[in-house]
Amino acid sequence: MAAAACLNYVAPGTLNLRLKQQELRQKCLIDITMMGKRNMMTIGLKGGYGKAKRRIGMVRCSGRGIGDFIGGDLLKFDLGRWLSDVEEHKAIAIYTPHEGGYEGRYLNRLRYQGYYFLDLSARGLGDPETTLTKIHPVCPAHLGKQPIVRWYFPPEVDYRLAALPPDAKGLVVWIIEAKVLSKSELQFLALLPTLRPRVRVIAECGNWRKFVWKPLKEIVEL
Repeated sequence: MAAAACLNYVAPGTLNLRLKQQELRQKCLIDITMMGKRNMMTIGLKGGYGKAKRRIGMVRCSGRGIGDFIGGDLLKFDLGRWLSDVEEHKAIAIYTPHEGGYEGRYLNRLRYQGYYFLDLSARGLGDPETTLTKIHPVCPAHLGKQPIVRWYFPPEVDYRLAALPPDAKGLVVWIIEAKVLSKSELQFLALLPTLRPRVRVIAECGNWRKFVWKPLKEIVEL
């Protein structure tokens, strides 16, 4: 018997497992026919022999496009939709493959549009509101012998916006490992483009089989 499977990638956490199975059953049309009367001898679990009919299955799955056959993972046919979603929603949550590297093509497309980047890691970022939009203190390591001092740094976003060239389209704040941030911190990142209109936010909120994205406001329920 031929095994039939229909692959339909969706963003993680958007549908429960039962709805996914119902959707897959509706989209996959399986037509398995009996061809001939040739018997095959098969060995059972207990070591005995049984008879099984030879079946040839024909599987037709909807939702496939030309990108599934001519290297869509390299050509990236969704780059146009990516640019339009970034301009429309301004704060995007992305889910990248575990092996990494796929997000570079989407980053370069934003770079070609005239955006400049501020790459930050969510680990050790502290309070995003204080670090990005306010003067914030930083305590360097004292190694147990030097006195504890405190240095003050300017707001990261405001400092980078002031240093942008005149022909720049805007600033993209790319947050790596944003899955460690709390819901309130992600909510601030979703509202940051409202406070700074020239800022776009891209937050890496998890991993998936292919590069997918969702508006950050939908992820944090704003």
